[in-house]
Amino acid sequence: MHPGVEPSAAIAAALTVAPAPRRWWHRGEDLGLALLLALMVALPLAEIGLRQFSTGIPSAPDFLRHLTLLVGMVGGVVAARDGRLLALATAPALDRGRGPGAALVFRSAVAAAVTAFLAFASLQFVLQEREGGSVLAYGLPLWIVQLAMPVGFGLICLRLIWRAAATGPHRAATLGVAAALVLAAVFPPLAVDRLVLPALAALLAATALGAPIFVALGGTALVLFWGRDVPIAAVSVEHYALVTNPALPAIPLFTLAGYFMAESGASQRLVRVFQALVGWFRGGPAVATALICAFFTSFTGGSGVTILALGGLLLPVLIAARFSERDALGLVTGAGSLGILLPPCLPVILYAILAKVDIPEMFLAGLVPALLLIAMTVAWGIWAGRRAAADRQRFEAGEAGRALWAAKWELLLPVVSMVALFGGWATPVEAAAVTAFYAWLVAAVIHRDLGIVRDCPRVMTEAGVLVGGILLILGVALGLTNYLVDAQIPDRLAEWAAIHVQSRWVFLLGLNVALLLIGGLVEIYAAIVVVVPLLIPIGTRLGIDPLHLGIIFLANMELSFLAPPVGLNLLLASYRLNKPIAEVIRAVLPLLGVRFVGVLLITYLPWISLALPRWLR
Repeated sequence: MHPGVEPSAAIAAALTVAPAPRRWWHRGEDLGLALLLALMVALPLAEIGLRQFSTGIPSAPDFLRHLTLLVGMVGGVVAARDGRLLALATAPALDRGRGPGAALVFRSAVAAAVTAFLAFASLQFVLQEREGGSVLAYGLPLWIVQLAMPVGFGLICLRLIWRAAATGPHRAATLGVAAALVLAAVFPPLAVDRLVLPALAALLAATALGAPIFVALGGTALVLFWGRDVPIAAVSVEHYALVTNPALPAIPLFTLAGYFMAESGASQRLVRVFQALVGWFRGGPAVATALICAFFTSFTGGSGVTILALGGLLLPVLIAARFSERDALGLVTGAGSLGILLPPCLPVILYAILAKVDIPEMFLAGLVPALLLIAMTVAWGIWAGRRAAADRQRFEAGEAGRALWAAKWELLLPVVSMVALFGGWATPVEAAAVTAFYAWLVAAVIHRDLGIVRDCPRVMTEAGVLVGGILLILGVALGLTNYLVDAQIPDRLAEWAAIHVQSRWVFLLGLNVALLLIGGLVEIYAAIVVVVPLLIPIGTRLGIDPLHLGIIFLANMELSFLAPPVGLNLLLASYRLNKPIAEVIRAVLPLLGVRFVGVLLITYLPWISLALPRWLR
């Protein structure tokens, strides 16, 4: 989402200004999205229970895969409604300005045109599937569920036009420009091969102006297929294949668990625990900050929610412990990305799916590297907090016990998740459902931080909107990857590397630099889908274990959250903590250097990643 938009504020604003019929329609969309997520939790839980007495629910995995498709499309439609599709950070600045009306019209028109073609490509795909006569289960034709794709993209297209401006003339101008772009593609005025580069340049400009990331990736795929005279339905085929992957439901389910934690009082209870346990010794607040951020990020799937949920709590704690404001700001910003390598974080799952490696083995490979990066962050924090020694609080066993007791249910969350994931009685997707249900149980039933009727649907809608934005990106990004594979780009890169890069160590150094640049510019999920299929053949030729390559990739992505000038953590910390971006960059540079050393250790010492999975095989 745009870093300058609070999710709840966006929804509240939309409901405030919308006429009554539209408000009811919006509420129906929100409720439908929440119910779909609830079904995604309930179906695996029922499957686990019924499996003890019979063979389970027939076709349950197929239903769950297609529930993921529905959540992704409905979440994308709601995100488009509220202006919360994932985009570069330039969009909020443009939207607040008065001058760049033409820029907004151009951005929205390009986005609408691309989305219209995605809707058409999806419709072609659905019509082909209808001719095939496939059945989902119980006589339900598969094409009826797949119809969510063209309908969803169509609604997103209309909402992109509607949100182009608040006035009718600007919306009409956006519609007119979008229609002109569509006609130019259908009836090209020049040879198609001469229009590919101008079309890609227009996409790049629209993306820089704030067009959604899925538009940039999906539009690039459409243009490239169009230039080769390949049916654009190929993009929708890949979108459907990825979103209905049997392992992908784990992403919305773990995201939902993270949102229940972030929206409840879990953050305050966990901060109290870590402060009571480690806040009494020199640098203790830094240790607490690193541990609590890693804990949160491992469940929320990325550092964005962690900084938004914890930044305002942790910064005053560090400053009160006599950390300098710069060191405190750098530590909160840097610690926000810790935990990406820890189970059950979503990027690890996505990499495992694309690289075709075992998900539990991938988590085992990331455990020691994650602990190394946490330890290096803690060490820097202790060094930065050396001046806070004089005012250290005393350790109080009573307060520590009370804090542990108050947060006992939250502290059991990783235990529940790991037992379900590695215990052998649940698949990774079922483990994700168990985790989401447990997080809801703690937040809504045990602590009652969230009202079951008042708050839970809202929180589930928030999670669904984020999932929708992510799945849109993943689906169209795989379409782009499919083009690159068809064009034999991975094979050519592998051949080039075999000739010009004789040393795996030189390749890995270049890979570190390239991934930092990519991660600083491209959203992490899109980077995984597009880049990983290109890297795997090269890594295979150079004898690099896919598990090790994955940890290198993800560790660099984690570091790129801090990379100037547009690393996501820098933008979110600037927004959440109300600090200029230049001040955030200066504050985080020392920790960025420390963490880069950690990434190099992970890169050049493969046993850090491989020892644990090999030992447990």
